[in-house]
Amino acid sequence: MAHCPFDFVNDGKKHTICLVGGGGKTTVMYELAAAWAACGRKILVLTSTHILQPADGSFAADAAAVHNLWQHGRYAVIGTPELATGKLTAPPQEVYEALQPQADVILCEADGSRHHPCKAPAEHEPVLLPDSDIVLAVAGMDALGCSLAQACQRTQLAAELLDCSVEKIINAQMLASLLLSEQGARKNVGARAYYIVLNKCDLITTAQQEEIRRLLVSAGMDEHRIWLRERGE
Repeated sequence: MAHCPFDFVNDGKKHTICLVGGGGKTTVMYELAAAWAACGRKILVLTSTHILQPADGSFAADAAAVHNLWQHGRYAVIGTPELATGKLTAPPQEVYEALQPQADVILCEADGSRHHPCKAPAEHEPVLLPDSDIVLAVAGMDALGCSLAQACQRTQLAAELLDCSVEKIINAQMLASLLLSEQGARKNVGARAYYIVLNKCDLITTAQQEEIRRLLVSAGMDEHRIWLRERGE
């Protein structure tokens, strides 16, 4: 199953997973979806905000199309098409409720970052599915060495959370704070299991990887719930 080290990947249980945070969410989501589908599991993919409509034939316009994709060992993407943008928004609630009991794993992109590697959530974000049991936060390591203004969506909110200027250069401590704060990526997680993907780790040194891992663990994060992911995994 891909290179994902998380315990839920091979536990055989039903999960509803919401992905939040910065750039890389969609890549990680589809990587997990494809790997699970290849193992014969029925995978449903959606968004509670906006994602690009996939061009690979995985979009399912109705329940029959979902089941056809599952029968062929593929994941199914559902949503409401926006013709003007080419994006999908959340599917109708009745469609989701009809398919939810039939899926083995559900993956939902629960906020956007406009391709920024990190972010602070606005008041209306994230839009977590009520039935989700896992939240997966993603941050791109290409944020390190850039200013908040350059690399962080909701720059002013992030600056207020971190008590710094928008021109402050992002370091490992700042990124860890954004990932662990309940006003940051951990917002509204509550009792859900929380995992972190440090994306594009091939862009930083091993020492930098270990520094941010250490900061997260020392703040109480389970080291087994941290994925140091390289591009192309």
